[in-house]
Amino acid sequence: MAAAASVKPVEVCVKAATGAPDIVGDCPFCQRVLLTLEEKKVPYELKLINLDNKPDWFLAISPEGKVPVFKANDDKWVPDSDVITQIIEENYPNPSLVTPQEYSSVGSKIFSSFVKFLKSKDPNDGSEQALLDELHALDEHLKAHGPYVNGENISAVDLNLAPKLFHLEIALDHFKGWKIPENLTYVHAYMKVHVWCASMLVWLLFNRESFIKTKAAEEHVVAGWAPKVNA
Repeated sequence: MAAAASVKPVEVCVKAATGAPDIVGDCPFCQRVLLTLEEKKVPYELKLINLDNKPDWFLAISPEGKVPVFKANDDKWVPDSDVITQIIEENYPNPSLVTPQEYSSVGSKIFSSFVKFLKSKDPNDGSEQALLDELHALDEHLKAHGPYVNGENISAVDLNLAPKLFHLEIALDHFKGWKIPENLTYVHAYMKVHVWCASMLVWLLFNRESFIKTKAAEEHVVAGWAPKVNA
């Protein structure tokens, strides 16, 4: 949370791990917000919310009981990771995380495809192929434009995708024994490796300091998906 000491920290409420109220939980939308704050070096105060026993003060600022919610310096609590990350970008424009409009929807259907496949009980319903199609499309984009979605510099679309790919990898392996195909080499590189780009070492998603600092433990990711899989 490195930043000038004179800057008042923003506040953000995120999910606490089930059974471990002092540890960041498994919400990919919460992690997206934390990643944005970390990449911009915005100081923040983290409030961990036990979603199984929501405190009254939290329900007062988030009547639907959803996380993340965010309070910038105007003292107004705001829900929804899309809205929150846009506010952060507007209030803290440097470094810019703006994704060009033509790339802003890259990978946008991966998470919903992953959830459908994860919850599917019918191997012939097409949900696996739908996910594979989305991952292949991402692979082709990264091959042409990588190492990040917008080339050499990380942007908002990467910070949106990173937690979702993390959940995808862990949950599908645990519940279905399914792994991202090895031939999707650019997706694998995007998630896990570091590369030389324009004579500069670029740490990709899961190896970035911001991701390591904000990610949920694998067991909490599994625990978070278990009720949905077993429903």
